[in-house]
Amino acid sequence: MQDFWPSSGFSRLQRNPRGWLLPTDDYLRLFLDRPELALLPESCAAEQALHAALQAAPSRPVSEAELQALNDPDARESYGLFLRFRDGLLDAGTLEAYYLGLFRAGSISIPPLFIDLLAQAVVRNLLDDATDAYEVRAAEMLFRPQRISTEVGQVLAGDHERLDMLNDHGGLGDFGRFLAEAKAPLRSIEMQVLSDSNAPDYWQDSERHNFLLDLRHEVSNDLSHGLVFTMTRARSGLKALARVLEKWVQHFLGVAVTIRPLQKVDDEAWRWHVGLDLDSTALLNDLYEGREVEPERMQRLVSLFRLDFADPQEMRADVAGKPVYLGLMMNAERVLRLKPQNLLVNLPLRASV
Repeated sequence: MQDFWPSSGFSRLQRNPRGWLLPTDDYLRLFLDRPELALLPESCAAEQALHAALQAAPSRPVSEAELQALNDPDARESYGLFLRFRDGLLDAGTLEAYYLGLFRAGSISIPPLFIDLLAQAVVRNLLDDATDAYEVRAAEMLFRPQRISTEVGQVLAGDHERLDMLNDHGGLGDFGRFLAEAKAPLRSIEMQVLSDSNAPDYWQDSERHNFLLDLRHEVSNDLSHGLVFTMTRARSGLKALARVLEKWVQHFLGVAVTIRPLQKVDDEAWRWHVGLDLDSTALLNDLYEGREVEPERMQRLVSLFRLDFADPQEMRADVAGKPVYLGLMMNAERVLRLKPQNLLVNLPLRASV
């Protein structure tokens, strides 16, 4: 086993008999230490007192009067959002139940950041025994937006925030920004494509997000006479992502599925699809309805996938045994924001599942 993503707070959580994560005071303290809630030199006495009280007992009730006593309106809003998140999480009992409930209710009342932090902790849990760096790097896509590059025949996913930081000031933080403004030379930090040779380095650098993931498909060549030669990419990032999504569905829904990458859908009986992001949802809807799609939009499609249920009886009767097609797509700015919750609320499950 390898340790990775220490900031996920996984080590501060506990599992229930189902394997779902129980919130703890130590886990809630992670949020109090984040920049959004951390004390500043100008924090008023009331904010300092509230922060100290929550650090001592993160689950303690907080009255409206305590919130209104904060001088800074931004601080009041930040604490209000944290308390809404905290109370919902404690009421749900587990991170998974809270996450599922948010999307099944169709009303999201917490910031996207909190949703991503929940997803990170859950994925860290379901990959706790992982030894494959490709799978763990692919799992980052479930909670960190990626910037996609398609140059020189490669389709590479890089961490959006990390790449933007490197582009802006060499990855050196405020000091790098200072050097950039002074037009001083910046230290170059090279992003590496994850490979068998550097995969061992991923584990200690997992939170620096310096590794690019190759999302190219297998290459198939038609040899005529009905023969097709396929060059298998044993270390495909798409395959690694598919394995993670299988575990995600099994963990939340208790349903076994297999997912494999596709380059195209050639199915006249296409019955069900799920977009894994906002753009692919719209694209698949248009294709399913037979609407014309601009070439530029099609070129932004990173991959399709085929999902099959191990037990068709766990599906809705009208589509039982049929494949579910998935889409993964970058937006016009070449950013991919995967929404793993779509797999939890949009699969054609039998009502009792």
